[in-house]
Amino acid sequence: MADQTSMLAVIILAVGVSVHFSLHKVEEGYVGIYYRGGALLPVTSQPGFHMMIPVLTTYKAIQTTLQTDEVKNVPCGTSGGVMIYFERIEVVNKLDPNSVLDVVRNFTADYDKTLIFNKVHHELNQFCSAHTLHEVYIDLFDQIDENLSTALQNDLNELAPGLKVNGVRVTKPKIPEAIRKNYELMEAEKSKFLIAEQHQKVVEKEAETARRKAVIEAEKEAHVAKIQYEQKIMEKESLQKIELIEDSIHKAKQQTKAEADYYHLKKQAEANKLLLTKEYLELKKYEALALNNKIYFGNDIPNMFLQANVGESFSKNVQVE
Repeated sequence: MADQTSMLAVIILAVGVSVHFSLHKVEEGYVGIYYRGGALLPVTSQPGFHMMIPVLTTYKAIQTTLQTDEVKNVPCGTSGGVMIYFERIEVVNKLDPNSVLDVVRNFTADYDKTLIFNKVHHELNQFCSAHTLHEVYIDLFDQIDENLSTALQNDLNELAPGLKVNGVRVTKPKIPEAIRKNYELMEAEKSKFLIAEQHQKVVEKEAETARRKAVIEAEKEAHVAKIQYEQKIMEKESLQKIELIEDSIHKAKQQTKAEADYYHLKKQAEANKLLLTKEYLELKKYEALALNNKIYFGNDIPNMFLQANVGESFSKNVQVE
């Protein structure tokens, strides 16, 4: 009975050990790959619990979500012979789950060492050797990440099409201290120059604004003056027209009055002409004699004087009329 119990315990222990070594879990975002005798098996497993033959079979989990590989302390020699170091280059990449077996078969489970890390070293050294320190550190630094990303992806398209580079971030490289101080001084002077240049632009802008304002004010004043001048011209023209109208009215009145006077005189002359008949003149003669009847010279006054006086009185009466 004791032997049976011991045998059962051994069996249970063996089963427990087998289950322990054969049961494994694949996390979400990973794909499980399997080796048997060092050979890669053509199967993969999705996230979850899985079984395998213990001892004979081993597995590894390969990440298929976005991951960031950090390449640190990359030495780089410029075309001028100055050695600089890039402290950290971050490469964001993603492996397609359907390409896991091909990539692992060709470049092992540590595929990123060959395809990412070594490639970053190579591309950076190629870039540095073709450019000066100033170009690498200042002028072309903003292009390094884009150039590196393009170079990596071009190689991956041929070697591992399922691996995609989503982005590259490159930190500022370390340069010799003496050169760094010179660059700092240069940047300080450059900043002063930029500040002075910006100040000059502000002054020029203010002057241009003042000039435009003055031009606008001058144009405004000229426009107002033109309007006022035209208004005065119109007023003068209106007054001139009014004077012409008044003169025309006055002339018409004077002409009408003159014509009326002429007509009156003409009619009066015609009336006088009609009155100066023989009978009318005889009447006036006797009226004149009647007016002088208070003067007596007796019966001896010569007829010549009487006729003279009568004629003179008649002439006066005619003039009076």
